[in-house]
Amino acid sequence: MSTLKLKHFYDEPTFTLTYLVYDEKSSDAVIIDPVLDYDPASSVTSTESIDKLMDFIGIHNLKPTLILETHAHADHLTGASELKKRIPEIKIGISNAITSVQKVFKKIYNNNELKTDGSQFELLLEDDQVLSAGSFDVRVIKTPGHTPACVSFLIEDMLFTGDALFMPDYGTGRCDFPEGCAKDLYHSIHEKLYKLPDSVRFFTGHDYQPGGRELRFESTIGESKLENIQLKESTSEKEYVEFRTTRDKTLNAPKLLLPSIQININGGVMPAREENGVSYLKIPVRAKE
Repeated sequence: MSTLKLKHFYDEPTFTLTYLVYDEKSSDAVIIDPVLDYDPASSVTSTESIDKLMDFIGIHNLKPTLILETHAHADHLTGASELKKRIPEIKIGISNAITSVQKVFKKIYNNNELKTDGSQFELLLEDDQVLSAGSFDVRVIKTPGHTPACVSFLIEDMLFTGDALFMPDYGTGRCDFPEGCAKDLYHSIHEKLYKLPDSVRFFTGHDYQPGGRELRFESTIGESKLENIQLKESTSEKEYVEFRTTRDKTLNAPKLLLPSIQININGGVMPAREENGVSYLKIPVRAKE
């Protein structure tokens, strides 16, 4: 009988789910998609979300060894760097395709100091790689499309899909970010995730609570194949790509896109403080065409 447990943490301002998977027998644990609180109006960070996570870890005497990022998030700041300050031995893992994301945004931000070799992360993950978290394993499944560096994580019968696959009543992730691709996301979901057993439970990276319903973040592969409003098992590639491309043209950029990406592709590390002791983000300004 499995001794794995799951604890979720919901960040309401960004609709983000952070997950803590742990073995109640061995106390081994992994953290998926941690959040650093950020108020864009005042440009002030805080650690309420990290504090809640660390309180739970402390109460249960857990031993997290991995921070796993499903991708470089465009809607919240990662809490990975703050967690590493508190748990120095923990390792941060992200897709090895993060290097392509870094190269794109290095140009967008004109940031000549940004390293684009992924060295900000201890683990650059490959497709079908199996990570050891002590008493349990984590299988990496590359699921590009929302971004080229998206991955999902399979732990026993629990699948963590990030922004690739949402609850059936919401659909899938958008594909209009740099190097995003609706065709790639179709194949990631239809040809990879939907090939897993129907009984696999998946846990999404966000829940936007359509229609004002209560928070929901868990479904099954079988349910999504039958009921996902954007991509069912019966949906053709042509149908999905046409739908996703058309819909994405109507969407506004995420509110925290420009602040979050430059932090997240750097492993959550803030820019160096200047002579006045303050860090500064860099935001490109463009005239509307």
